[in-house]
Amino acid sequence: MRFDSPVALPYHTYNSLFLSLPFRGIEYTGTHLALFAQACQAGFTSGKSPQQIIEGYWSEYFEQASEKEKLDMLFHFVQYIERQVVLFDSVEDALFEDIHPENSTGSINHMLLRLNKETERGKLLEKIRTFQLRLVLTAHPTQFYPGKVLGIINDLGEEIRKNDLSRIRLLLMQLGKTTFLNRQKPTPLDEAISLGWYLENVFYPTMPDTLFRLLRALGQDVTTFENPRLLALGFWPGGDRDGNPFVTAEITLEVAARMRKAILRRYFYDIRQLRRRLTFRGTEDWIAKAEQKINNTLYAPEGDTYHTCDELLEDLLEARRILTEEHDALFLDDLDRLILKVRVFGFYFASLDIRQDSRKHGAVWNAILENWSAKFPWFSLEEFKQADEETRINRLLTTNFQLDENDYADPFVKETIRSFRAISAIQRENGELGCHRYIISNCQSALNVAEVLALARLTLPGLSTNPEDGNKATAGADPIPLDIVPLFETIDDLKEAPDVMIRLYTNEHYGRHLAARGNVQTVMLGFSDGTKDGGYLQANWSIYRAKEELTRVSREHGISIIFFDGRGGPPGRGGGNNANYYAAQGAAIENREIHVTVQGQTVSSTYGTLPSARFNLELLLSSGLENHLFGTHAQELTAADRKLMDELAEASYQAYLDLKNHPRFVPYLEQITPLKWYGDTNIASRPTKRGSAAALRFEDLRAIPFVGAWAQMKQNVPGYFGFGTALAKMKKSKRWSELKRLYQHSMFLQTLIENSMQSLSKSNFQLSRYLSEHPEFGAFWNMLHQEYESTQSGLLQLTGQSELLADNPASRTSIALREGIVEPLIAIQQYALQHLQSGKLPAGQQEVYRKLVLRAMFGIINAARNAA
Repeated sequence: MRFDSPVALPYHTYNSLFLSLPFRGIEYTGTHLALFAQACQAGFTSGKSPQQIIEGYWSEYFEQASEKEKLDMLFHFVQYIERQVVLFDSVEDALFEDIHPENSTGSINHMLLRLNKETERGKLLEKIRTFQLRLVLTAHPTQFYPGKVLGIINDLGEEIRKNDLSRIRLLLMQLGKTTFLNRQKPTPLDEAISLGWYLENVFYPTMPDTLFRLLRALGQDVTTFENPRLLALGFWPGGDRDGNPFVTAEITLEVAARMRKAILRRYFYDIRQLRRRLTFRGTEDWIAKAEQKINNTLYAPEGDTYHTCDELLEDLLEARRILTEEHDALFLDDLDRLILKVRVFGFYFASLDIRQDSRKHGAVWNAILENWSAKFPWFSLEEFKQADEETRINRLLTTNFQLDENDYADPFVKETIRSFRAISAIQRENGELGCHRYIISNCQSALNVAEVLALARLTLPGLSTNPEDGNKATAGADPIPLDIVPLFETIDDLKEAPDVMIRLYTNEHYGRHLAARGNVQTVMLGFSDGTKDGGYLQANWSIYRAKEELTRVSREHGISIIFFDGRGGPPGRGGGNNANYYAAQGAAIENREIHVTVQGQTVSSTYGTLPSARFNLELLLSSGLENHLFGTHAQELTAADRKLMDELAEASYQAYLDLKNHPRFVPYLEQITPLKWYGDTNIASRPTKRGSAAALRFEDLRAIPFVGAWAQMKQNVPGYFGFGTALAKMKKSKRWSELKRLYQHSMFLQTLIENSMQSLSKSNFQLSRYLSEHPEFGAFWNMLHQEYESTQSGLLQLTGQSELLADNPASRTSIALREGIVEPLIAIQQYALQHLQSGKLPAGQQEVYRKLVLRAMFGIINAARNAA
């Protein structure tokens, strides 16, 4: 038990309060849990299996207990431990500002202090006039805390900051009576409402405040600065259709309407507060007018209302003019802060992205083209299918005939047409920025992009409904107010991405669309599926190389490219130290903007409180700006460096392919890990796999349950597998000294290694060592373990560190404390899995052990923070 960190001592102090709670048997459970934790630690160290540890514990302390009493005790342990994890999260949140002071490295203040020349100040101003950091909140199924528990974590953190023991104890009592399980799966609307809490309570205050402080420090007028969307929000709940049949056009419209109402309510509240200060002649009239019109917009639309945020800004700016000219600018900062909020969030709060799989669009177009071929003499399906890609693209992008959902019997075709019409409806209500991007998952060709642009064109209101006009090609149609964003995910698709974009850039019709969008193209890159497809090292390097090539071809064609990174929480899904990743990108990668997803559990763990949100927001922002200012990426990668990274990544890729193609790979996931129970956790509306095939196929498996299953086993394979093999190959080919030199000057490689070390630090093969003797999976487990050992030893040798994360003691200590808390929980889950795998359980007991596995999943994932 450790007490040598800022978090450990307060945690253990408050942890003792559990024993004082007025719950039946809690003191008995807590006392035995401490003994059980010691037994687990000693047992795993000596090589015992979970079954041996737990049955030994029964023999020593519960020899006379019935089977039911023993199982009940295990369930009590699970409940106790998952609440200990909540307490630890709350303590870390409460002490965040102590651990990360205001002027720490990566903060805005720290960056401003480094500006020691007027030229650097000018460079910063130049950069922020066009730069943007966009955080895109997603409802990916990685959040195992229900909303009511997240609320307790937030409140508990507040009381811990005050050290109010009576309130802390009261909240622990509430926690003890609050279930961690959802009785049913949330709907997409439920997910949007849940994440909407962070929009209103975290991002609404922190984003404008960060921007206000930065602009004021640089002497800029926040009411006229030309780039108020330097910090921006995106939103996927209600818009992300990929693999989620429950997201419909109606849901999308409802979510957009809720976000509009939410931001108007925040403005209304702020204006009411302003009225208490701006009590001066003239000014108070304009503020009162704004208050009444927002109220009407929300609750009395038949009255005098605001239709756009520009109308609200006009009234606020008029109040500001009178305040400065006639009233000595009293409370001007308060008014300016509100004006800045309106400029940042508009009437939409966050831009709602639409996403769908390219294969779904292909199916829709098959139905449309078959309909046209059957009904209209001007279209031949056979000719279209035989044409080359360029011809098909041109045909789709010049057809001038409005789609009517009533022409199609297929409900999915109808729904797709409605979804595109919903985009136009949202833009009319919330403004164009309310919904202006359509993301194409699994994008593999230029035709995939053209299919979406064509659907957007053919669902626009005002287009001809005369079938004869369908054959009248229109080259100069009205601009489509929608950015089409291809998402490249697999290793092969990443390689093909530059050629796909060249075909789009050189197409006359797509080029015209891009010109109307300011010659800006956003491209999304998928870290999760890339890692699932090609392994950790190859995926990250392939994305880096793809960014370089996409930057090159975009610059050659006069296009400004924006990279949108689909990152999850753990390194196996693109997570880890994101700030260092962006700071490490060289000049060959476009750095116009940073767009990145913040998924599920990462939202609460990284942006769950005002201090943590402020710190992590500033950290990401400064990482994107400091390269431009100070060249913090140190040394650009040379041709020799790239060749070495190519060899390293390829060796890692081959090792990962051998794993992926191993005949025991999918059966191990299905039969040994808790993968099959992910769908029973009821944490998300989205199904856990694509397709409807009964048998598990790797290609149908989603990245989140894939990574999460390895995390439950404390094996974390996606975060390092292949790295050890690649390092060993470098030694064997006598390239080790070159690799060490590369590590010393490449921040990119340093970041990859640190993030992989996080995965290794959260792994513990002792917990599943019993599988080494499994008749079917023993050899497979030993292969996993060997790669874990070789990766760990190789990385320590390469970095010169004495232990994993030696250069990041805060992370190392936090991980060690968390793993210590949750070790008994893992023992319980593995014990249940052993019994289920044995095939010897009576039918009546199988459900009990299945519930034990499921209940343990929550605490294991929550303790690891960002493990799925």
